[in-house]
Amino acid sequence: MIEAQALAKRFPQKGRKAPLVAVRDVSLRAEDGNITGLLGPNGAGKSTTLRMLTGLIPPDSGSARVDGWDIGSDALKVRQNIGYLPHNAGIYPRLSARENIVYFAQLSGMGKTQAEARIDELVELLGMDDIIDRRTEGFSQGQRTKVGLARALVHEPQTLVLDEPTNGLDVMATRKLRMVLRQLRDRGHCILVSSHIMQDVTLLCDQVAIINEGVIAMEDSVAGILEKTGQTDFEDAFVVAIGESLENR
Repeated sequence: MIEAQALAKRFPQKGRKAPLVAVRDVSLRAEDGNITGLLGPNGAGKSTTLRMLTGLIPPDSGSARVDGWDIGSDALKVRQNIGYLPHNAGIYPRLSARENIVYFAQLSGMGKTQAEARIDELVELLGMDDIIDRRTEGFSQGQRTKVGLARALVHEPQTLVLDEPTNGLDVMATRKLRMVLRQLRDRGHCILVSSHIMQDVTLLCDQVAIINEGVIAMEDSVAGILEKTGQTDFEDAFVVAIGESLENR
């Protein structure tokens, strides 16, 4: 479970006195056994929010707990126990896909033999037979995403945080990813997914938090957001939720 209260983050800007306010005030809750979507336009604060929730950067104010661990005082425990897929995967190009996954498994406390056995399961699950022993330099974005997802899943974390997980995936790979995430949800895992793709959110998420300009503008189920905004199309509901006009369709 993820519980966040009033998270805020600012970054200094070179040559400017005023900092860049990436996140102003984010409070959200992602439950076990649910897929929660963090939906927003580019620059809304999605990635910064996820980086705070995974203990990678400290908030300037506010607090959050992930599976009972505080992201401030227990940041190392959060990073060891969570499954995190960053935007653009962030894999090591000189290592093979297998070596990337084993390395992160060991960082999470797994033995090499245990990690290798788990990798065999993930290769089948994610359809990675043709790339698992290739050096990742030169991989397509979709292949990089698969490696990043396997790395996030290898230690079987209770909570998964995925930043734009369908980025670069083709239609069939996207459908397979949705199936995998639904299976994990049905096993009781907490999954937080950021996206700006409406179809991903409507087909996958049980709850949605819409973020705009660093603030949660609306949080509910897809059906609840449609009802609150008075719309029948989720894209229109999103536009209304962030305070924009529907005129430019």
